[in-house]
Amino acid sequence: METLAMHISNGIIDGPVAAVFAALALAALTVCVLRGRRDLDDRLAPMAGLVAAFIFAVQMLNFPIFTAGVSGHLLGGALAAMLVGPWVGALCVAVVLVVQALIFGDGGVAMLGLNITNMALLGTAVAYVLIAVLLRVLPRTRAGLAVTAFVAAMISVVVASQGFVLEYWLGGTTDLGNNLGGLAGTMAGVHLLIGIGEGLITATTVLTVAKVRPDLVYALRSLPTPVAPAVPVAGGAR
Repeated sequence: METLAMHISNGIIDGPVAAVFAALALAALTVCVLRGRRDLDDRLAPMAGLVAAFIFAVQMLNFPIFTAGVSGHLLGGALAAMLVGPWVGALCVAVVLVVQALIFGDGGVAMLGLNITNMALLGTAVAYVLIAVLLRVLPRTRAGLAVTAFVAAMISVVVASQGFVLEYWLGGTTDLGNNLGGLAGTMAGVHLLIGIGEGLITATTVLTVAKVRPDLVYALRSLPTPVAPAVPVAGGAR
C-alpha cells in the first residue's frame, strides 16, 4: 500500500518519464517565480514563509485512513492557494517537497519532478480554480469561506492523485496489482478520505486567519468579490 502514497518513491516511474516531468516542473516553477514576484508585498512575503513552515510541520503529522496500511497528511495546495495565491503557493509547496525529499527521504529525489507536478502544481492550480469559482457563487459569510476551503482542498487532493495515475500509465515500472481503471479508482477513493481531512484542516486554518486578519488571505483581497469585508462582519455566525 505504500505505493499508493502521493510521495512517489524512486523506481515507481521510469527514468525518461521522470525526466520529462522534471523539466515540465522546472519550467512551471520558473513561471511561478516570475508571476509570484508581482504579488509579493510587505504582507505576502512574510506570509509565504509562514505558510511553507506550516505546511512542512503539518505534513509531518500523519492521520490514519480507514484502509489497511494507509495514512494521509496535508498536501497544502489549497491552503497555500487561499493564503498566498496560486503562484507563490505552488512555490511554497514545492520548497517543502524538496526539503522533505533531500533531508527526510520522503519521496525519491529522482521523482521530485513528478511529486512537484502532482502536489505543488496540479493540486494548487485545481484548488485555486475552485476557489475563484466558489467565492463568486457561495454566500459571502464565514460559512461560505469554510465551504470554499473545504471543497477546494478535498477535490484538489483527489485530482493530484490522478496525476500519479497518468504518470504510472506513461512509465510505471512496479506492478501495483490493478489495471489502470482499478488503480485510478483506488487512488481516488483513498485520497477522497485524505481530502476530507485536508479540507477540515484547510477550512479551520483559513477561517482562523480570516477572523483575525482577513487582509492576509490572498483569495479574499485578490479576487474581485466583496467577500473580504463580509467575513469579519459575519462574526461567529455559521
